[in-house]
Amino acid sequence: MRFAVVIHRDEDTAYGVTVPDLPGCFSAGDTLDVAIESASEAIACHIEGLLMDGEPIPERATLEAHQANEDLKGGVWAIVAVDISKLSSRTRRVNITVPARVLAIVDQAAGREGETRSGWLTRAALSYIQRRAEADSPGLA
Repeated sequence: MRFAVVIHRDEDTAYGVTVPDLPGCFSAGDTLDVAIESASEAIACHIEGLLMDGEPIPERATLEAHQANEDLKGGVWAIVAVDISKLSSRTRRVNITVPARVLAIVDQAAGREGETRSGWLTRAALSYIQRRAEADSPGLA
């Protein structure tokens, strides 16, 4: 899963990283490389916390939408990829049967998102479950 991050730096400070799609998710680093690496870790921890609490992963906005946000102006933008299939509890290998055409579509979609097949399928399943829960219990989800 790819997340847009914005990196700011004031004079004589470390680089601060904000993840606009994950309210409350921040990180920092003394260099741009360290800041981006720290952002990846912060995103993974934030998402793992959401999953452990049974909360949905927020929908992501486009990079262009974030860049238009006045509160985020003046920073350097980067994209950070996190494989959510490796988050929250122990993983389990499963064997499924999928039509080859569907598997090709899944692989293309995962590639566009910078995810593994497992990560993309995990995110898609969680998103579907969340939408169903909201549809079944309007106003409660």
